[in-house]
Amino acid sequence: MNRRISRRTLLKAGAGTVAAAAAATGGVVGWMYTTADTNTAGEVDFTKRLAIPPLDTGRLDSSGRRVFDLRAAKGEHRLRPGRATETWGLNAPYLGPTLRAARGDTVMVNLRNDLPETTSLHWHGMHLPARMDGGPHQPVEPGRTWSPTWTIDQPAATLWYHPHPHGHTARHVYRGMAGMFILDEADTGKGPDVARGALPSRYGVDDIPVIVQDKRLDGDNQLDASTPRMSGVGILGDLICVNGTTAPYHRVTTERIRLRLLNASDARFYRFGFADDRPFALVGTDGGLLPAPHKTRRIQLSPAERAEIVVTLRPGERAVLRSFPPELDLNFWDRRFNGGDDTLDILQLQAASRLAPSPKLPKRLAEAPALAAKSRKVDRTFELSGFSINGKTMNMRRIDFTAPRDTTEVWEVTTNDAVQHNFHVHDVQFQVLSVGGKQPPPELGGWKDTVHTPPGVPIRVALRFRDHSDPRFPYMYHCHVLYHEDQGLMGQFVVVAPGQKPGRIGGGPSHNHGHS
Repeated sequence: MNRRISRRTLLKAGAGTVAAAAAATGGVVGWMYTTADTNTAGEVDFTKRLAIPPLDTGRLDSSGRRVFDLRAAKGEHRLRPGRATETWGLNAPYLGPTLRAARGDTVMVNLRNDLPETTSLHWHGMHLPARMDGGPHQPVEPGRTWSPTWTIDQPAATLWYHPHPHGHTARHVYRGMAGMFILDEADTGKGPDVARGALPSRYGVDDIPVIVQDKRLDGDNQLDASTPRMSGVGILGDLICVNGTTAPYHRVTTERIRLRLLNASDARFYRFGFADDRPFALVGTDGGLLPAPHKTRRIQLSPAERAEIVVTLRPGERAVLRSFPPELDLNFWDRRFNGGDDTLDILQLQAASRLAPSPKLPKRLAEAPALAAKSRKVDRTFELSGFSINGKTMNMRRIDFTAPRDTTEVWEVTTNDAVQHNFHVHDVQFQVLSVGGKQPPPELGGWKDTVHTPPGVPIRVALRFRDHSDPRFPYMYHCHVLYHEDQGLMGQFVVVAPGQKPGRIGGGPSHNHGHS
């Protein structure tokens, strides 16, 4: 008797025949399916105070640059009782400080690599020259220091930083190499941040970084980075960490609190809401504030996406931030084995018996993106399938296309397989024009650098390449499910001056620009 039943047969059979299929295989398939989800709703005892990453505003050097010093090194971090877990971090055993600067600042970051292998550090969401981007073309070898410098020229936003070594990004991020980079508007009292002073803004008090990651530990409390047999996305853990804290609570002392949510997981999608289904105000996404607060009860974040939400609490109450099953638009089998049926308790907010008053949210927050009309023709198309884009896997020596400087383009991105993907572009923030030919929902109404691309749903975006041309140093575009990126679901482009052609990638002495 043939006791093997193919995955394709199960998909054709449908969810209703899983039990019959399980019986035909001695119950193995049924056991795998029924135990594939994770549900911690109501099961977490929130006993650890949420760690708040230290705020680093840098130091001013003699030229007026804001200088940050980061050291990447091995460490140990306790994720559960027993032996400490071996981790990597930046200025700490796990994760890194929250860097903070303002529009108009010229910054320099001295990254010292004291790890046993080559790494890099990418400034995710940042508009900057390609050779300062920290992608796979800016490797930092052990014992070396890389010192990129650039001038910040973009709106206030919640950005982040993480390694980007070609083929090894997932492992480096999973070990703990990440941190938040908050941008503020210049302190002039003018500019596009019309909500200045109206949003909670005291870091660690009513303005809280919430870096969410999932981990899986082995019996010795060490990180298990193996890819599950039935998963198509890489690592999915059952242990949730927020700022490196498991089972965290945060003491709230104000009527309203701003949570800067960052999905820093390698592969997991989160659909955040509250266990009591209370509404909250979504005020910002990847590239800055929305045009207006959006009242909602759920916000879904694929890997690398950010959301700023403002929550209102009453004295003495508890509110649990929860991730509900995400909307992945997959078949029942792939949804099950890729986290689509998972419910996870994330963080408990504990309101004090007396709360300091908070100002009401303004009706208007920022100017809406207006790069192109929905009806504008598409300049480029990208089809994501398996580990390739437009049929090609990543080649470090190949420039996939050039983008002329000071131009606006419209791209259409479509996933053509049955796996969850998203799409991230370096250097620019883009405007989402349409989702499946329809008007994008309010949560996609602001600037974005990463967007979920459900199977078979064309996502149309507008991007402007206004400056920072360089024919030899490329920017990346890729899926930010890091297992997919490492396997080759990535491409690269250069921004060129009018009439300029791409050069040899990283050729000449400037390939090591900023290294010592």
